[in-house]
Amino acid sequence: MLGSDPMDSVPLDFPIAIVTGSAHRLGREIALHLARQGYGILLHYNLSEEKALKTENEIRELGVPVFPIQADLKDERQINSLFARLDLILHQPESRASGLEVLINSAAIMPFTDARIMSASEFDEVINLNLRAPFLCAQLAYQKMEQGGVIVNISDIAAQKTWTGFPAYSLSKAGLDSLTKILARSFAPKVRVNAIAPGLALESENMLPGEWERLVTRVPLKRAAFMNEISNALEFLLKNEYITGQTITVDGGYSLL
Repeated sequence: MLGSDPMDSVPLDFPIAIVTGSAHRLGREIALHLARQGYGILLHYNLSEEKALKTENEIRELGVPVFPIQADLKDERQINSLFARLDLILHQPESRASGLEVLINSAAIMPFTDARIMSASEFDEVINLNLRAPFLCAQLAYQKMEQGGVIVNISDIAAQKTWTGFPAYSLSKAGLDSLTKILARSFAPKVRVNAIAPGLALESENMLPGEWERLVTRVPLKRAAFMNEISNALEFLLKNEYITGQTITVDGGYSLL
């Protein structure tokens, strides 16, 4: 566990938000946004411990508690351990947490490969993290959201595209969109489930040189998304209590191409 005691000098009755993959990139931005709204953050990371520590410190400076936990979400046992840690947070005698209210399924991998040569193990690794883990996390979160809550899956415009360089990733996000609808019906009325599908927001580390610039020039609005534009979509889904089962596309018109 990173950092010092998260219960030092924190507000009373704060709600908890779990953000998977929140050490860096979009997950980090979402975690910081929720922290600014007064949520205590269960900060999940896997391999990015150094980045997780930096994000933890940023959240702590906002005056809300943060609970970092390492877990490989491709492993069901480690997902169970993550939620067991949540139980400890909620039920310890000195706990000031009011309960789990939000789950953001953001953790994902996006390997560049070719469907003609992709191995079964490579395929399974992507599906297990990008699709199976959100399903398992959502199941457990639903059980913990005793007073209701909101689950938001971070999808991708790739769900609507045929990106041959990212076959398993595109398939996992298409599946996530379908899963969002299925869980919304299954979890209603207690828990709402929606998704956000960003377009070009953060450049993938696996992109070929020059590919990002080429894609940005094709976007009708001629730029990548700003992080606050993704956060604004999240805020809308959290506050509008009559929306469930929907995927909001935030892509500058890229899906029109």
